[in-house]
Amino acid sequence: MTTARELMTPDPVCVETSSTVREAAAKMASSSVGSLPVCGQDGKLKGMITDRDIVVKVLAEGKDPMAVHVGELAQGEVVTIGADDEAEEILRTMARHEVRRLPVIDGHELVGIVAQADVARALPNETVGALLADISAE
Repeated sequence: MTTARELMTPDPVCVETSSTVREAAAKMASSSVGSLPVCGQDGKLKGMITDRDIVVKVLAEGKDPMAVHVGELAQGEVVTIGADDEAEEILRTMARHEVRRLPVIDGHELVGIVAQADVARALPNETVGALLADISAE
């Protein structure tokens, strides 16, 4: 069976909790991604920030992206997947938490990101269709 390690994009670019939202947006743009893992000073994963978070929680509320720090947006428990977890567990986790991207952890180290697109490229169409329906459920 296919594992997260086989599906993931390795060596993800992180943004620190102390970075401004503006810095995170610039990092997303230069990396051509829509989300970034948020890491603390200790290098450990603290959360995820998405382009949608920036628009909805900062810009739409009239906040200054140069004054808001990423750590203010990366709250709550981070949903992750183990590097050796199988595709079936990835699908269940994405569907259960209605997320499109999962940080991949090996021990306590962030080693990659599995995105919905990675799953779509690797798995059968009917499996991907079911995942999309589960993630998009209201």
